[in-house]
Amino acid sequence: MITGLVIESLAVERGGRRLFADFDLTLRAGEAVALTGANGAGKTSLLRAVAGLIRPLAGIVRFQGAAGAVEAEDARSAGLHLLGHHDGLKTTRTAWEELSFWSAWMGPAAGGLERAVEAFELAPLLDLEVRRLSAGQRRRLALARLAASPRSLWLLDEPLAPLDAARRARFGGLMAEHLSGGGLILAAVHDPLPIPARAAVIGEAA
Repeated sequence: MITGLVIESLAVERGGRRLFADFDLTLRAGEAVALTGANGAGKTSLLRAVAGLIRPLAGIVRFQGAAGAVEAEDARSAGLHLLGHHDGLKTTRTAWEELSFWSAWMGPAAGGLERAVEAFELAPLLDLEVRRLSAGQRRRLALARLAASPRSLWLLDEPLAPLDAARRARFGGLMAEHLSGGGLILAAVHDPLPIPARAAVIGEAA
């Protein structure tokens, strides 16, 4: 279980342009950080660097556990969720097939699928193909991975964007529950999160 994330002097570039440099952040169990900045500042790239999907120009990303340092490979393969700005859903599968696939891929938990369906109110959607779902319904299906395969660190890229007010509030309750159980949340946002969160500003847009 990840109990801490430490980012030191991180620098990232995209397309030959440096997005940000000398970025520092410490995130501990039970904390949420709202990552803010202008469009193009590098919020998404930072999340992807933490997840190991892109190599930073400089700096260090370290993961901590209750017994000390956690190897980055172990933390990334079994300790975190990255939910990108795009939902990454296969449109020809039914909602149930898609949720079941991701649960099996990321490591199912006992009762995880049932909890996910209930938490994100997916029961009426399970037999529908993903391509027939609205943007908000697709987002709920993508977010349901968080409950189907619980992991300590949530990396969220604009998680609330297509959700209505009621669903935002409901997801806020799930985020608070995750934090109360020792989880960590790092979220790139434009809108405020529905939970208390420390702000961290990144970069400047070109």
